[in-house]
Amino acid sequence: MIVEQIWTGNAFRNFNYLVACPETGEALAIDPLDHVQCLARAREKGWEITQILNTHEHRDHTGGNAEMVQATGATLFAHVLAGPRIEGVDRGLNAGDVVRVGKTVELLVLDTPGHTLAHICLLCDTDAPALFSGDTLFAAGVGNCRGGGDPRQLFQTCSQQLTQLSGNTRVYPGHDYLINNLGFTLDREPDNARASALLREASQTNQHLITTLALEREVNTFLRLDNQTVISRLLDAFPDMPRQPSAQEVFVRLRELRDQW
Repeated sequence: MIVEQIWTGNAFRNFNYLVACPETGEALAIDPLDHVQCLARAREKGWEITQILNTHEHRDHTGGNAEMVQATGATLFAHVLAGPRIEGVDRGLNAGDVVRVGKTVELLVLDTPGHTLAHICLLCDTDAPALFSGDTLFAAGVGNCRGGGDPRQLFQTCSQQLTQLSGNTRVYPGHDYLINNLGFTLDREPDNARASALLREASQTNQHLITTLALEREVNTFLRLDNQTVISRLLDAFPDMPRQPSAQEVFVRLRELRDQW
């Protein structure tokens, strides 16, 4: 599997992706908002885009669909419940479905509600695993739930699905919010040395850093729900919380703070 991460440079800080089969040159475009860049990169690589997948229905992920389909004739995939919200979907996907690209690439569909209620992630479950996480999981953060989602469902998605994946799983999110997210982590957990070091690294490079789930467990506040510093500072912010809050309570309150931060 070849992964081409495309930085849009727009105000929303979107990433688009091309996932290609090295044997056939067939490619899947994931959330190709910047259709001009995606088409140009495919031409440059000699790839044929045969499929398009939207992780969810928000316009900053679907806005390039029509131009991509017109240019390539590709099949459009999305969550089975997103069809009414995304024009031109050819196939609705359920949890456990497999998206095949060429002869060598198989991507497992995960049903990952939270950011929206019709959100999917794609998992390449090989010796070098990768997760295309849309707006569910970001580097050092998670998606907001203001556009038709639910933080409790996002907690369930993260705790029951994503955190169960192998630590060496590379994370390919829909946006680059790394520096801001690390700032929030350090606001909640000032003694997190790994987050401080990663923030210095991210601030000093022009490259977009690819994290892994092992690293996320070290620097992503939303995956550190039993950390005593995080809990203590959360109790200061929300005195009405129980002194021994559940992991879900910690997650939901953190998401509330992040929305205002």
